Amino acid sequence: MRSILFAMVVLCMAKVGLYAEGKWVELFNGKNLEGWKVIGCVVEVKDGCMFIKDGNGVVRPEKVFKDYVFEVDWKALKADNWDSGFYFRCIDPEGNYPWPKMYQANLRKGMEGNVDELKGAKSTGLTKAGEWNHFKLTVVGTKAELEINGKPAWKADGLKAAEGFISVQAEVPGGGQFLFKNIRVMELEGK
Repeated sequence: MRSILFAMVVLCMAKVGLYAEGKWVELFNGKNLEGWKVIGCVVEVKDGCMFIKDGNGVVRPEKVFKDYVFEVDWKALKADNWDSGFYFRCIDPEGNYPWPKMYQANLRKGMEGNVDELKGAKSTGLTKAGEWNHFKLTVVGTKAELEINGKPAWKADGLKAAEGFISVQAEVPGGGQFLFKNIRVMELEGK
């Protein structure tokens, strides 16, 4: 029994030691869209929040990220059938298509947090309609995991892109308007 316990402690220590945590960086200052690129949509700052006002497109920080923890609070303003999302390790939309091809943590009603491109990245019942919700997305190597409102939603493996943008999706014509705040990232450095 002691040898099993010792092995578990060693494995946990090794896992923790693989990545050094950085410092939290606020991506959105609550005052303006400085440091963000808006593509194909209308985004404003309203009461300290990023307000997705109109259009189909994305808004994203200028920086590309590799391994990180991303946190955001979001609220759908539509009473029903809302839809938006977050793209991670993505490139900008190509051609006439308004959104990146992958990876999207969905904000569609009933599919909140689901990532279709990753096997097992499904969640249900962790969000609150009409209220603020919190996502914590951790992306390391080929793996990603999501917590919704402080509860584990899923863990998945299979990311192919080694780095990319983090983008907020605008899908106002079909999914309504959204508010976003407390948008921050902590980069993880491999040792």
